[in-house]
Amino acid sequence: MNIPRHLVRPIGLLLGFCVLAGIVTAGMVFPFAAWAGVVSNDAGDSVNSTSGDLVDGGLPQRTTLTDAEGRPIAYLFDQNRSSVSADEISPAMKAAIVAIEDRRFYQHQGVDWQGTIRAVVANSASGDVVQGASTLSQQYVKNYMLYVEARTEAERLKATEQTPARKLKEARIALQLERSLSKEEILTRYLNIVYWGNGAYGIAAAARTYFGTTPDKLTVPQAALLAGMVRSTSGFDPVAHPQAALERRNLVIAQMHEQGMINNAQAEEAAASPLGVITPLGSLPNGCIGAGDAGFFCKYVVEYLTEAGFPIDQLTRGGFTIKTTLDRTALEKMKAALDQKVPPAQPNVANVMSIVAPGQNKHRVLAMGSNRTFGLNADKWETSYGLPYEPVNLGAGSVYKIFTAATALEKGIGINYSLAVPPSGYTSPIFLDGGGRPIPVQNAGSYPERMTLTDALATSPNTAFIKLEEFTGIPDVVDMAVRLGMKSLATMPFVDPATGRRTDRSIAEVTKEQKQASFTLGASPTSALELANVAATLYSAGKWCPPSPIESITDASGKPVSIIEAPCTQAVEPGLANTLVNALSKDDISGTAAAAARAAGWNRPMLGKTGTTQEHKSAAFVGAVPQLAAAVITFDNSRSPKPLCDGGGAPYACRSGTIFGGKTPAQTWFSAIKPILEGQPVLPLPPTEDRYLQGGAESRVPDVVGRGMNDARAILQRAGWTVSTRTVDNLAPRGTVVGQNPRGTALPGETIVLQVSSGTVPAPPPAPSSEPAPDGNPGQGGESPPGGEPAPPDGGSPPNGEGSPNGGAPPG
Repeated sequence: MNIPRHLVRPIGLLLGFCVLAGIVTAGMVFPFAAWAGVVSNDAGDSVNSTSGDLVDGGLPQRTTLTDAEGRPIAYLFDQNRSSVSADEISPAMKAAIVAIEDRRFYQHQGVDWQGTIRAVVANSASGDVVQGASTLSQQYVKNYMLYVEARTEAERLKATEQTPARKLKEARIALQLERSLSKEEILTRYLNIVYWGNGAYGIAAAARTYFGTTPDKLTVPQAALLAGMVRSTSGFDPVAHPQAALERRNLVIAQMHEQGMINNAQAEEAAASPLGVITPLGSLPNGCIGAGDAGFFCKYVVEYLTEAGFPIDQLTRGGFTIKTTLDRTALEKMKAALDQKVPPAQPNVANVMSIVAPGQNKHRVLAMGSNRTFGLNADKWETSYGLPYEPVNLGAGSVYKIFTAATALEKGIGINYSLAVPPSGYTSPIFLDGGGRPIPVQNAGSYPERMTLTDALATSPNTAFIKLEEFTGIPDVVDMAVRLGMKSLATMPFVDPATGRRTDRSIAEVTKEQKQASFTLGASPTSALELANVAATLYSAGKWCPPSPIESITDASGKPVSIIEAPCTQAVEPGLANTLVNALSKDDISGTAAAAARAAGWNRPMLGKTGTTQEHKSAAFVGAVPQLAAAVITFDNSRSPKPLCDGGGAPYACRSGTIFGGKTPAQTWFSAIKPILEGQPVLPLPPTEDRYLQGGAESRVPDVVGRGMNDARAILQRAGWTVSTRTVDNLAPRGTVVGQNPRGTALPGETIVLQVSSGTVPAPPPAPSSEPAPDGNPGQGGESPPGGEPAPPDGGSPPNGEGSPNGGAPPG
């Protein structure tokens, strides 16, 4: 028989595919011999494993972060996909994709040999590829290998290469798949995996992106548009190429009509409808950039989870729902306060804040933020750096006196102890420069010679706390800071100020080894979040818990997922913590934050402490009530920090700083927290414990006033105290003790000074003249009463200059 030449090639190909069909369907244990070597490597052992994974059906899905009420904050994804079940997809969508992509879907067994042969003949006759031959089952296999198995660009190219080996592998897996899954399951999985363009993976994302709806509500024209895009998401993009998309959509509608899926009236109505694509597209922003004011919180969540063992690719592909602890109302009020005090575009000045809820079993992070907008445009002062939770290199100033006070309480003194307050210029034996020479310690105001620890915390004299640190020891104060919540001190590498290089030792290690007495003055890098958590620890009766942003996690199927968090620990005794809260309760009343508290109309008992660093380059305020604890740090966030001036407007970089913790930081705190607490009950301070009020037995000094000098000296020495005496004029019998200092409690090892009566009193001075004063104002010009000087703004800044060997420059 003579066969016309123009039919030889198609018939040969037809016979070849008939043979191929017989081989493939006969068992497909090995590829046929003609493709040996090439095909066996690509379609051999991997077939069974791939088909097994396909049956399991796991797809990359987006993870959703929500606030504490379950409202979405942000989405994390490698592929924007949210899988849906078969009953969540409209019949129109299923019909449209079958009509245009695989009309014999319900007849074949995974490979449509009839359609394949027809396509081969048509393509060969035209000399071009005009018809496809892949079934939806084969397309699902191809998409699975592309979007699930492939992780690198090379793997993605391999998954889409136009080779017989890949085609055979897809065919074999498709046949196996159809023996394990129903047609409905395969169709649903296909619709969930396919890419629809504009960042939409799967039918749920496509319905939202193009029509702002859910897949169960897709209409015939909407479904036809999406089905038509599968062939070429770029060529039939309804935004970029609306006419091509319209023509393709109407072709799908015509196919649906031809195959009896819709009637004539439905087809005409669908074809006459506009594309209906929403403007702008409903694309989801990927990552924390799309979280708005919650961006800093979102980033903290991601970092917290990765440190807890969730790799980032697991987060972006796992389809988790992460319910966070974010209180959106608290965030809104906090952000308003931050921006009011320091506008987002204020050059070089960052104002940051974190809020933590105390608790015995968990410390929930309620909110964190900055005046800076979370973003990537540095020209608009945006930043994606974790300002509210990363340590600020400039430090928090006198806030660190909390740790010295806590250490002193643990070592035996009470909050009613009368501290010695040396005058400005005090040379302490522990406050030394690199050559071992004492550096004079300065105060930012005048103070009485002695004051209780409570009053000292409120008014913050530097000399008193350096003196107290002589008793506590520097290493123990550093350890106390870490125990109460400044964990980064024990993990951050110390940066050598001479070389600017990181060392392999932590800030805490170096501070303790070098005995940097300036630690109590707060020059170390400080995180606003950790400071807030310190206050939360104190208000949790001394129980430290990690500042957690996680309420719960569920996987893509809704099952709970556990997370390993650091366990809560008892940092200090409950009595110590509760009593120290009371010792810190006067800052808003008579201390350095009193003006800010009055201006805000504050009327709740609270813990509070201000701080200002060297040269006024940063200032801080930490405060807490039983419901929440919060910290604010205001600082120059430029590469070359300068002093900050804080006058009538927002703080600004200047030559000689005037910012204090009682100004912008405290004002921000009260402006945010007062409205957040509105409607909540006013709760009292926790109960105190006598041991920490009056001090332990080791700090109690026998009262010897009224005794003879020798008797008094013997009593005190038997109790272990060193005694010195000085004579004072007094009418009491000569040798009688008429005063002792300190009286009640003293630092262990402190010398007790006894005032001993001389037995006589000098004659009184002559009466003052009755002549009027030269300016006509009799009585003016007398000395101020003791303590009459106004309280300094917050205790001043460290007396040693930055970069001094004794730790004036913040380590790290």
